[in-house]
Amino acid sequence: MNAPIRNDQPPATLGDVTRVPWREIKDTTGSAAAIPYLLAALASGDAGAAHTALAGLRNRICRHGFLVDQATAVTVPFLWDLAQRPQVTCRAQILHLLRNIAGARQWETTAAAYPKLRHRHGDHIAWEHAARRAVRAHSDAIPRLLSEPDAELVDATEELATALAAPEGGSPAGWSSTRSP
Repeated sequence: MNAPIRNDQPPATLGDVTRVPWREIKDTTGSAAAIPYLLAALASGDAGAAHTALAGLRNRICRHGFLVDQATAVTVPFLWDLAQRPQVTCRAQILHLLRNIAGARQWETTAAAYPKLRHRHGDHIAWEHAARRAVRAHSDAIPRLLSEPDAELVDATEELATALAAPEGGSPAGWSSTRSP
C-alpha cells in the first residue's frame, strides 16, 4: 500500500508539496491529506500557527515521539526544507521532530522480540526504515545549520547529528559545531 510520489525526483522543497498524493497516503490518524496545510502553517512565520501545526504534524507522522507511519518518510524532506528557512519560527522543534523520526524503532524492536509480528506489521517496519533513511538522505543541511547564530537551533542540530551517528551509520565529515563549548 505504498502510494508512489509523482515525477522522477522526490520532493525536497515546500514548493513540491503538490507532487505528493497525500490523500492516498496514510498517517497515524488516517489520510495524510491535512499534512500540506500543516506544512504551510509551519512556513507562515506566525509563531502561534506554527506551534499548533507542529503539534498536529507530530501527532500525524511521529506520534508519541516514536510511532511513524507511511506519510513520515514523504514528509521528512519538507521538514528539512523548513528547518533551513530563517522565517520559520520553530526550526529547533522541527529538528527535534527529525531526531525522533531518526530514532523510531518501535515496530522493528517489537518484531525482533516477537518475530511472528513481522508478518503482520511488515509495512510498519518498512515505514520506520524509510523514515530513518529520509532523515539521513537530507542531512547535508547539518553543517549549514551548525553555523547558525541561534544557539537553540545549533543545539538541536547537534542532537540530531548525534542521533544520526548512531547504529545506522556514522556522521559525515564536517559535522562539527562552529561554536565554542
